Amino acid sequence: MDERSGARYPLADPRWCGDDGAPLTVSPLPGITREDVDTGTRSLWRYRAALPVDIAAPVSLGEGCTPLVEKAWGEVPVRFKLEWFSPTGSFKDRGTSVMISLLAQRGVPEVIEDSSGNGGASVAAYCAAAGIRATILAPEATSPAKVLQSRAYGARVELVPGDRDATAAEALRRSERTYYASHNWHPFFLQGTKTLAYELWEDLGFAAPDNVVTVAGAGSTVLGCDIGFSELLASGQIRRRPRLLVAQPANCAPIHAAFHAQGPGPFAPTIAEGTAIREPIRLPEVVQAVRRSDGDMAAIPEDDIATAVRRLAAMGLYAEPTSATAAAAIDVFRARGAIRPGETTVVLLTGSGLKAATAMNALFTDQGFADQEGRP
Repeated sequence: MDERSGARYPLADPRWCGDDGAPLTVSPLPGITREDVDTGTRSLWRYRAALPVDIAAPVSLGEGCTPLVEKAWGEVPVRFKLEWFSPTGSFKDRGTSVMISLLAQRGVPEVIEDSSGNGGASVAAYCAAAGIRATILAPEATSPAKVLQSRAYGARVELVPGDRDATAAEALRRSERTYYASHNWHPFFLQGTKTLAYELWEDLGFAAPDNVVTVAGAGSTVLGCDIGFSELLASGQIRRRPRLLVAQPANCAPIHAAFHAQGPGPFAPTIAEGTAIREPIRLPEVVQAVRRSDGDMAAIPEDDIATAVRRLAAMGLYAEPTSATAAAAIDVFRARGAIRPGETTVVLLTGSGLKAATAMNALFTDQGFADQEGRP
């Protein structure tokens, strides 16, 4: 369905956008109960009963069932959800597994995807598993490790001059000839990311956390949590939605600006490359999801993101700068009173530091350690 116009389309229609070019979502579903969880399956497919269509042969690499690790961030007890334990090293595998499974079931032979790195690597991997040809378009400044990963899976990778938005525009042009398996556009990608909510519910003894802290570029973790927790609310499994506390880098924070009713801010490069999207496709829907949860948003300076990367590494968690942005926001939300004493707070760490070798090298040089430790 198109939430903006109210237009509806059959699930069997292989479209990825509405007739007017608007993004689509699956109509609200009734959700499942703990009895519907397939406990014999160790992947997100244990929640397949929550999907709107039956997938006879899922394309799975073991995605989901990622660790939830208890730590302290300063004085705040938190639980870090380590999504980099996904097969390709990022949370994108949740959405990709469901999306590519659907396309494989429908006999799609070839797809195109645009990505700043993690989404492209994920689509490349699952297309390899499904026997689907994949072309991945990525900005020319994408981390070499992510480009290499996509190519290793056999995808054709093309680097596009310009920024992330230029890459998306090129993919849209090519979508007239090749099926567009976009992690930002396809409604079934969000059906995969909603399993984050179901998994957290199960992780916590079939209860919802009070807060979920995440980072947003296009906002698929925000929308996935909104969909999943809404379904759990509808099925009577939880009493209320968790507050969604969402961070963006201050250098590129269009969703934050819209949430706080500010004008568009300046755009500058950010070490959180996975969030560098000036015009998120689902911006109004992400804002609505945060507000529906009584949540909040924060814009994080580059220095604070870098500090968070180092703080996480010092406790044994090697997170790429994009996902470390969420950790950096913990202090902001606690200071505002959005995170309160005695609450259960989950922080999503969406990708591994191994995915951003160039940025991580710059943060962990001798000078970087000198700055961290106060040495000359």
